[in-house]
Order: sequence, then structure tokens, then C-alpha cells
Amino acid sequence: MSVNRLLPLFKYHPNPLKTGVFKQDKSVTCSSCLQPTNVYYTTPFYSREDVEFLCPWCIADGSAALKFGGSFQDESSIEGVEAEYDSNGEFARFHNPYSDDQLLTLTERTPGYPGWQQEYWLAHCGDFCSFIGFVGWPEIKNRLDEFADLPGDCANFSMAVQDLEKYLLNNGDCQGYLFRCLNCGKLRLWADMS
Repeated sequence: MSVNRLLPLFKYHPNPLKTGVFKQDKSVTCSSCLQPTNVYYTTPFYSREDVEFLCPWCIADGSAALKFGGSFQDESSIEGVEAEYDSNGEFARFHNPYSDDQLLTLTERTPGYPGWQQEYWLAHCGDFCSFIGFVGWPEIKNRLDEFADLPGDCANFSMAVQDLEKYLLNNGDCQGYLFRCLNCGKLRLWADMS
């Protein structure tokens, strides 16, 4: 059982207990390793199979994604990764400007986060950002100078910076998702609406 086991470190999601994507309210059996665990994943896993519970260790080592042919982040919802189509207009592959290891670490070995709509993962300085948590205006208003390009981020989700104070509310209808660049340390913001 995982009671005395240290949680694995996730490069792109460093505080999954704080963000709430892992729960610790009961003991369950991991669908991947079939071992009991009191720490389990609660949020998006894209697979053809119905997977009830995953332990952090099966996520971190990639065994859950491998066993179920799934991922924790949709490649079409990652900044910079774009679908390529053949001459008939059929999907051919994803164009990935990042290394294969970076993409596999994010999609197959990193817990995702729940969003109102489709979750979207931001990148900066040639790598994916780490997901810090859920925010509204009160959580970011005194940190505006820490952002890489807040007006650009806001434009990506069709909002002006001056509208954040009015609409962006943690656990509200306009939810913010805060990311930090692993290289320069600057913040990035994504938001979506219920």
C-alpha cells in the first residue's frame, strides 16, 4: 500500500496533491498495477477503456498509459503541437516542435488537470510549462509583472487583460489555469468558460 511511499516527481505538474488531481480520501485498487493505494488520480485520462483509478506511480513510469493505450493530455490541445493532414484532408500526424521525450513525458507520464472545456497545456522557452494551479483575478492581480506576455495569453482565449478583473474567478464560470516556464520562470495563463 502507498501509505509510506514517496510520491513521484512530475516535471510538468509539480504539486498534484495541492492542485487536487490526486485524492487521498479512501483506499482504492489501481486499475493499472492492481495494487491498493490511498493516493489516486481523479481527472482526465483519454483511453478507449474505462479506467476507474490510477496510482501516481503507474502514471509516472508510463505503465498506465502503455497498458491502456491512453494519455493524460490530448496532443491537439498542447501549445505548438499541430495536426497535419494528407492531400485528401485526412489526419496524418501531429507536428511536434518539441522532443519526443518532452511530448511523451507530458502526455503519458504527467497527470493532467480538469478544465471547463478541453484542457490546454502551455509552453515557453522550448519546453512545456509546469501546471501550477487554478486561479482567478485575486490570485494573479499582484503578480502581473511575473507573466511572460499576459496580453498575448489573454488573446489566446479571446479576452482582454482589463476584463480579467471582471470575469476571471477561481471556481467561477471563467476559470484560470496558471503555468510557469521551467526555463525562465515566467508565468503563463490559460482560461476557459463553463
